Amino acid sequence: MTLGDQLSDRVEQVPPSGIRKFFELAEEVDDVISLGVGEPDFSAPWAARTAAIDSLERGKTSYTSNRGMRELREAISERVTRYGQEYDPEDEIIVTTGASEAVDLAFRAFVNPGDVVAIPQPSYISYTPGAIFAGGEPLPVPTRAEDEFKLTPEALEAAGADEADVLVLCYPNNPTGAVMTDDELADVASFVRDHDLVVLSDEIYSDLRYEDDHASIATHPGMRERTIVFNGFSKAYAMTGLRLGYAMGPPGAIDAMNKVHQYAMLSAPTTAQYAALEALRSCDDSVEEMRREYDRRRRFVLARFEEMGLDCFEAKGAFYVFPEAPDGDDEAFAEGLLEEQNVALVPGSVFGEGGAGHLRVSYATGMRELREAMDRIEAYVSD
Repeated sequence: MTLGDQLSDRVEQVPPSGIRKFFELAEEVDDVISLGVGEPDFSAPWAARTAAIDSLERGKTSYTSNRGMRELREAISERVTRYGQEYDPEDEIIVTTGASEAVDLAFRAFVNPGDVVAIPQPSYISYTPGAIFAGGEPLPVPTRAEDEFKLTPEALEAAGADEADVLVLCYPNNPTGAVMTDDELADVASFVRDHDLVVLSDEIYSDLRYEDDHASIATHPGMRERTIVFNGFSKAYAMTGLRLGYAMGPPGAIDAMNKVHQYAMLSAPTTAQYAALEALRSCDDSVEEMRREYDRRRRFVLARFEEMGLDCFEAKGAFYVFPEAPDGDDEAFAEGLLEEQNVALVPGSVFGEGGAGHLRVSYATGMRELREAMDRIEAYVSD
């Protein structure tokens, strides 16, 4: 017997990442331009980096509280009031090793074996495996391009989510760039209350909206007590490698997540916590500068796809657009584009059945590369 014979059923049930599979192909191609990575091309603001360096020079290399540094939780509590969210730093916030850990903690804390987890699709690729690892049964809830990939009560009803136990939300959305307004979230909140669901709301792109302010389902009546909100520093602050996120929710819920966290992770990286604290205190201008630049790129990419005749709804958040693939075969288009023009995109089908026939295009890369990549895509489409 080998270790390969001893894999758990849950691990065997989950296929390898579709994104990773595609990028292994891209790594074999010379002169490739990648528009597939969901990572800012900016570095973290200098003030945040300086705070990290300073913490190391002062020897701040020990564990922090399991829940994270008190002053960081206080800064987070103050920051999220801009979205109408109010959480007590004492017992309603936990700092985690990236928002991804926060999502994983929530799945393990709130999903029992056999529980149904409704997941709008297309959506970030980790939600479905996370639900399976926790013993849950993922329930895809397809969203449609004609609805601008927004979640509706009708879509939830059609998918059978009235029988679900947990609903995952991700707006602004990865991979589509879709956002939802406060009124649209109110409709979803009504469905959630009527059918007694728990909501896990990933709001990691909340600072990257381009036409209006971020809205959170947790601020609607009766939702705060049944919602866990995730956020972090990877996207808006370009701190992906520092791995710092957080979750917010009622005290009992955060206690449950902390129970898992303190056994699995002990505490989030101390150096990263100092960087995050400084980011919240003094880096708003840097965030706004990056947001404006993403917006400039977003409008450029949308205009180029329109010129090519590729249908693409107007993404209004995150740093992705989600055009339709010519002939509807997203995998064939992505593979052909990589092979003939050395441009890497991600087939939409890896994000779930609602993504089939589309392509995820990240504009978190410099304008010079972006222009060259769009020229190559146009050449491939015209060929």
